[in-house]
Formats: sequence, C-alpha cells, structure tokens
Amino acid sequence: MLVDLFPLGFEERDGDGVLELAAYTERDDVVGLLTELGPVRELEVVAGWEDEWRRFHRPVRIGPLWIGPSWEAPAADAIAVVIDPGRAFGTGAHATTRVCLELLLELEPTSVADLGCGSGVLAVAAAKLGFAPVVALDDDEAAVDSARRNVSANWVVVDVRLGDVLADPLPEVEVAVANIAREPVERAAGRFTGSVVIASGYLEQEQPAATGWRVADRRVREGWAADLLVRT
Repeated sequence: MLVDLFPLGFEERDGDGVLELAAYTERDDVVGLLTELGPVRELEVVAGWEDEWRRFHRPVRIGPLWIGPSWEAPAADAIAVVIDPGRAFGTGAHATTRVCLELLLELEPTSVADLGCGSGVLAVAAAKLGFAPVVALDDDEAAVDSARRNVSANWVVVDVRLGDVLADPLPEVEVAVANIAREPVERAAGRFTGSVVIASGYLEQEQPAATGWRVADRRVREGWAADLLVRT
C-alpha cells in the first residue's frame, strides 16, 4: 500500500516495540486510506526540510577509508572519500555499503564495475584504492548525476554511465560490485563475464544462488550481508 501511495519512497523508524512509517505527500486523502494500518498522524512539513538529511550524514571509517560529507573534515591518516548523496542511495554509513567495502579492501586492485552505483560511493572508493579502470552504472538519472558530481569532487577517474544492469551490456572488467538486492544480484551475475562479484543489498538470512559462482567469503553487519562470489 505504501509503495503505491508513495512511489518515491518512505522512511522506517524503529521505536519502542513499534515500527513507524513516514512519508511525504501533497495528497489530501492519504490519512483516510492509511487508517487500517494503525494510528496515523499528519504533520506539516517544516521549513528547511530539504536539508534535514544532513543531520544523519555522519562520517564513517572502514579500514583506511574515511567516508563522509563535504562539510566534515576527514581524518588526517585516512584515504578520504567525500560523498554528498543528494537524491541517490549511498552515504557510506549503511551496513551493506560498509561490508562491500570490507570485501573490496581484501582484493588486489584491478578493473571494477559498480552495478547500481547510486551516489557512486563504492566506485569512488575503488578508484581511491587504486582500482582501474572503474565503471559505474545506474538506471536512475538522479543517481548518475549524483555519482558524477562525487567523482568530480574526489578528483578520480570513473566512467559513470546511465544503464540497466539487467538489460544493457555490462562492462568487461574483472570485478563487479553489486549492492542492490539478492534477486537482481543473481541475474546480474549471470550476465557478468568477470571473475569476482561482491554482492550485497540483502539480509543476513539470504544468500545469492547464482549459477557458475560460489561464495568464497561473507561479511555480516547489523543484520545485512555481503558475499564475495568467485567463478567456479
């Protein structure tokens, strides 16, 4: 129901024994439509709402990498990855991003593609770690725009492309990072010609079953998982 009413997305907030769902809309009939889900509150949007997300964008450290927004100072001993996500997914703080980076740090730098790149955080981090060439692919124009801005801000070389990882030709590289979801990971792995896939975007109890691939390593954080798939 919420996906139908709020196709651009909604927010989940964990409370004391409850799950609160929050969404923005200009429709006048939404409160009446949602009453069957439980208590509904309607609040006016406060001034400055478009910058509220900044309060939740905090720097994180993954090994040698510091990932944070442009208004924060990076650690002096870190490889700085400056990310302003805009309307795209990926600040570096989400558990799936962090476990993907943990696995990426275990690999020798080579050619890599970020499939479903969002803000480009994984692609930019890979370029900072010496991976080359780096390709970032997403079917959302807002994500592509955001990724290109972040690539420019970090002074790295990443080929950011608009494309569907499940339909369009995939880059011919050795490593693919796909932080999307289990089912599209499986489909993308079946189309990928390289030797390694770092897969995430799904819960700990899930595991991709892609033909021709085996799980060589797994990382889990906060109920989310990432798998290192190698070609059999």
